[in-house]
Amino acid sequence: MAQVKIYGLKSSLGKNKESLSRAIHESLMDVFGLPESKRFHRYILLDDNDFTYPPDRSDKYTIIELSIFEGRSVKAKKQLIYLMFSKIEAYTSIDEQDVEITIFETPMSNWGIRGMTGDELTLNYKVNP
Repeated sequence: MAQVKIYGLKSSLGKNKESLSRAIHESLMDVFGLPESKRFHRYILLDDNDFTYPPDRSDKYTIIELSIFEGRSVKAKKQLIYLMFSKIEAYTSIDEQDVEITIFETPMSNWGIRGMTGDELTLNYKVNP
């Protein structure tokens, strides 16, 4: 499971939503083995006066936060981050300088999904690659 929040300026992120979603989800499928159907992406499109960022970033500056089940190796998480940078740059007009990615891990028991806790779910993918 991965819940993804994507923050950026409405004026530039809006143009890249589909390509960005593709880059992120392909990376999650390739590295974590998530199924195609497990795409949970939310866009937080901000007005210029609602998003402050450093002067060495452009108006395409994008923050990506992933909430995932805990249990993946450091190697797998690093592989995911590097692949996301690569695919985002290939599929969108967003340079890697303008992307920041944060992974938040929580125990499966801290998730509530389809009327039960995450540790009670039967998954069609492994959490420990």
